[in-house]
Amino acid sequence: MKSSENFGDRALQFFPGGSNGEYGIPEGEAPVLERGHGSRVWDTGGREYLDMTMAWGAALVGHAHPKVLEAAAAAASKGANFAAVNRPMVELAERIADLSPCVERIRFVASGTEATMLCLRAARAATGRAKILKFEGAYHGQHPEGVTSLVGSDPPELPRPDPAGTGAPWVERDVLVAPYNDLAATEQILTDHAADLAAVIVEPLHRCIPPVDGFLQGLREVTAKLGIVLVFDEVVTGFRLALGGAQEYYGVSPDLVAYGKGLGGSFPIGVFGGRADVMEAVNEQRLPGPNYAWSASTTGGNPVSSAAALATIDVFSEPGVYDRLHEMGRQLREQLGQALAQVGETAQVLGDGPLAQSVFLDRPVQSHRDWLAADRKRGRAVMFELLRRGVFLNPMGTKLYLSLAHTEADLDEFTTHFAAALQSTRLR
Repeated sequence: MKSSENFGDRALQFFPGGSNGEYGIPEGEAPVLERGHGSRVWDTGGREYLDMTMAWGAALVGHAHPKVLEAAAAAASKGANFAAVNRPMVELAERIADLSPCVERIRFVASGTEATMLCLRAARAATGRAKILKFEGAYHGQHPEGVTSLVGSDPPELPRPDPAGTGAPWVERDVLVAPYNDLAATEQILTDHAADLAAVIVEPLHRCIPPVDGFLQGLREVTAKLGIVLVFDEVVTGFRLALGGAQEYYGVSPDLVAYGKGLGGSFPIGVFGGRADVMEAVNEQRLPGPNYAWSASTTGGNPVSSAAALATIDVFSEPGVYDRLHEMGRQLREQLGQALAQVGETAQVLGDGPLAQSVFLDRPVQSHRDWLAADRKRGRAVMFELLRRGVFLNPMGTKLYLSLAHTEADLDEFTTHFAAALQSTRLR
């Protein structure tokens, strides 16, 4: 190993693009992070950043929260992993079932990707059907269905999927795609293909696009009528919009739900659960029956992550937490809008709860195709300028994540940088 302290150069030797995925920062410009605390991170050169991605939302309580670290350390001192049901796992399962309207049975995995993937496998096994439907532009993790119709810029006519980025041509056979927030079009696709559809998977808050009135309720009604399993991907919205997640916040209960990110207080975790009869598909007592889906995880539900999650839920359960998260998010979106207006930009500000996104488009954004029509080059330029000004975020133009560690002063600091980035990139 080279003794050079330039960790960016060292990373380039081994990581494709110098990255571990998605950021798309030009080679040589990506910071290598060394530590974080609260709403801040520091790179290996000692530079401080205001963090507006917060581990892609996993650090919802803030970086290095003392209660979470204390709980994790206490659990680790008794053994970090057993690959078996353990006491913190059981306690966490009970806690989640108390909070999640749909959870009757539960399984633990190590990430949100695994959680959504297992939801779809369980639905296929339980129903004996092969196809699933997702919404255009949704990201459900790194498995092929999760990436389908996400990264391409020239989407095909719906309900055909776009396999770009999946590495799995078979998605063209087994995945159908519908337009988010268009209940009539979605219901028609579901009706036409009901005999083959095992599940519909949806982010209740689609990236940063809120559901229009009646969309989620209508989706619940039509899937129930057709006997199709409804899956909520709450990897982002779970424990972020409310203790009961999007189910509580929007008042709609699915058949299966996937959790991850913020639940672990930055420790890796994934959970899927739901209706007892559907979850029976992963019961190994049914092996090797036709309605069985293999589900096992070496690190899923490990006592360290489970203890961290229990402490995280304790933090979320403190009085006023969600009032604060929603107020901070509302304030951030308002300040983004004011900054855009002050420089005469035509753009939309999206989001709900402690989430926000600016989209450079002259009309409301209600679907992925609206987002594709935006000036994404302009948005990316602004994001890169923010990174150069000391704001750590994902320049791919996705969500800004707030945490309980962010303050009003942090919002003001970010808005100042955002306004300057808008101005400087406009003049280039």
